[in-house]
Amino acid sequence: MPDRNDLSRYRLSFHIAPEHGWLNDPNGLCQFRGQYHAFYQYNPLWPQKDTKHWRHVVSADLVHWHDEGTALVTDIPEDRSGVYSGSALIVPCAASDGGDLMCLYYTGNVVYPGGKEAGYDYVHTGREANEILVTTEDGQTYSEKRVLLRNDDYPDVCTQHVRDPKVWEQAGAAYMLLGARNLDDVGFCLLYESADGIEWRLRSQIRSREKLGYMWECPNIVQLGGHDFLAICPQGLEEQELCWQNKNQAGYIPLTESVLDATVVDGDAFVEWDHGYDFYAPQVFVDDAGRQILIGWMGSFGDPWTAAPRGLDWCHCLTVPRELTIGADGLLRQLPVAEYDALRKECVELAPGVAHSCADHRLDIVHAGIKGEGCLTLDGALELACADGKLSVRFLDEEVTAGRPARSVLLDSLKDLRILVDTSAVEIYANGGSTVFSTRWFPTAEQLSVRHTFDVSQAEAYLLEDALENVFA
Repeated sequence: MPDRNDLSRYRLSFHIAPEHGWLNDPNGLCQFRGQYHAFYQYNPLWPQKDTKHWRHVVSADLVHWHDEGTALVTDIPEDRSGVYSGSALIVPCAASDGGDLMCLYYTGNVVYPGGKEAGYDYVHTGREANEILVTTEDGQTYSEKRVLLRNDDYPDVCTQHVRDPKVWEQAGAAYMLLGARNLDDVGFCLLYESADGIEWRLRSQIRSREKLGYMWECPNIVQLGGHDFLAICPQGLEEQELCWQNKNQAGYIPLTESVLDATVVDGDAFVEWDHGYDFYAPQVFVDDAGRQILIGWMGSFGDPWTAAPRGLDWCHCLTVPRELTIGADGLLRQLPVAEYDALRKECVELAPGVAHSCADHRLDIVHAGIKGEGCLTLDGALELACADGKLSVRFLDEEVTAGRPARSVLLDSLKDLRILVDTSAVEIYANGGSTVFSTRWFPTAEQLSVRHTFDVSQAEAYLLEDALENVFA
């Protein structure tokens, strides 16, 4: 057995993670002046203090990332309780040198002290949600912060839970989606419009025909093939047998019209992005090649089964960037961006019924032409099984499980699989990315072993390079 005190073995090789401290929501995703930029919610003092900043990483290829340090901190009264989530808008030719300008929009969180004794419930009273703008011409130095919207600027139907601006340009104007909670504890979105990205007017309120949770966080818009998809993270959905099994959910609603015209959407059409144990708060951006790219948070709040070994001084990671496409059924597919293929080294054929091992817990596993039922296990600890019309993920090893129950989705047939294993992270893509499971795990085996029982035309695994060896250099 490996030394469980050697926690360095869980350091990730191609998933963005902090050197130390807490990571959650991805923010400000964009391609700017030839580089990809990702920010994320960051608490360097975790677990002692829960103040959120924005950490910053950059990449030329979406695979090899470099840490640029903490970008935005809580340094004005309007964000004194945290620099909360937000997005980036790239404005062409708006910088002083004639180049592009990066505009970062985020929610400045303010929580008044005193709690219930001061009469605060922190839903209707006791907090501020301030939408704030910061600009940068080089991705390194930032302008003074400018407060754009405050509590009094939101409709009277809102509680004080309004946050997470998603800003984009369309038809010569800028638009901002905000997640919100109304006075009846029903989640919805606010849509604002602006001619200059600074002065905003409320255009519409977007609601579900039927209640879909009490709060919608992290709204996003996906526009593909002439169709709009409203991405949201509803809080308060009741767990069901085959869906909604995390503390809070993340998914999208296909729209029958442009988001600019939508006021009532079909909540029954809500589709989860990911059925795994660790996925929330995804953000979508469009790169210079026109690809819609999603990155999510591989973590969750409040669950007792984080599985992290005691003493680990960093928490959570982001998913790999995923390119979104539309399937024949009109729903979205997600697969790792093609750039990740460049990490592949030696290819190993995976014969059914035979355990194959590799020295590192780092593999890209591909199955194509699957027929019938079967299963695949990693280290004899994590199993993916297709049987009885379901695709299921479950932990077999109690030491690795940390109390996590099995997760299942209905699936008529399994045709193909791609599984990315990166030390303490696993992402599973089935049927061209129509079904996805993401999970953290902390395996105890010395080497990674793979065994499958599928009748399959192609089954292979690629050893992978360490793309983040010098990420904090």
